[in-house]
Amino acid sequence: MSGIRVRTRKDLRSQRRRRPPRCLGHLTVAPLWPMHNANLGTLLRTCDAVGACLAVPRLPWVPEALAKGNTLRKGACVHWVRPLDWLARREERVLGVELAEEAIRLADLPMAREPTVIVLGHESTGIPGEALDLLDAVVEIPMIGTGASLNVAVAGSLVLYKLAGFA
Repeated sequence: MSGIRVRTRKDLRSQRRRRPPRCLGHLTVAPLWPMHNANLGTLLRTCDAVGACLAVPRLPWVPEALAKGNTLRKGACVHWVRPLDWLARREERVLGVELAEEAIRLADLPMAREPTVIVLGHESTGIPGEALDLLDAVVEIPMIGTGASLNVAVAGSLVLYKLAGFA
């Protein structure tokens, strides 16, 4: 047997960074044009892991999707927004996750040192043109496979972990 010891839940809890029970307010992930409800639950779980907030549009199916996806059953930090109005009022740094010229490669993205919003587009069509004009910069996740992009929950989680300084 190797010398690897798997940490128990008790070990993990004792070693975890201490933080307030709600989000830290410094990172917000915004899947503003969601397509699949499972992605919202996954992003909500990632928000809890890194101390981020989730900004979502109030579409008829979104509250149920969040309730179903919130397996932690704690009060997660969720903002209900009108996408373009909300984006236009942002004073934080606003990054979009999109395939675009002049994009910052994920590996080159520094940890967020200021409040930052991460905008995620629709799974098929990406971030609408009128929203692209409201972004400060774009982050690209390089791929070598045949797909054009990752699913929204995976892409958002990767960027959140990088900005939070965990990756």
